[in-house]
Amino acid sequence: MAKDMRVSYLLDFYGDLLTDKQRDSLDYYYNEDLSLGEIGENLGISRQGVRDNIKRAEAVLFEMEEKLGLAARFSQINERLDSIKHNIDIIDSRNMRTYRSNDINESIKVILKDLDRLKKLIT
Repeated sequence: MAKDMRVSYLLDFYGDLLTDKQRDSLDYYYNEDLSLGEIGENLGISRQGVRDNIKRAEAVLFEMEEKLGLAARFSQINERLDSIKHNIDIIDSRNMRTYRSNDINESIKVILKDLDRLKKLIT
């Protein structure tokens, strides 16, 4: 069974929508890298039962992402915040080399604090 590493990411967003055995099966398989046999031993089910749990759970996660798109939006927001941070660094560097403006420095500090708050809100 080939691993789709997006599942581990989606598990963070939608894992609570799965049954305990489905969530545990995915966690053991994707995050702990256990074999189907090892997972079966841990959960007290057959290797085939583990495989079935994983397949059903993956389907639920992908369906939820298709409908809600939370993981994709989260990634886009993070990319935009990183881009803002990068551009602030450019402005700060240019200010330090050319203008040495205290007003710009203070504005940068305010923006960086707001960025930090936004990052904390989404994580």
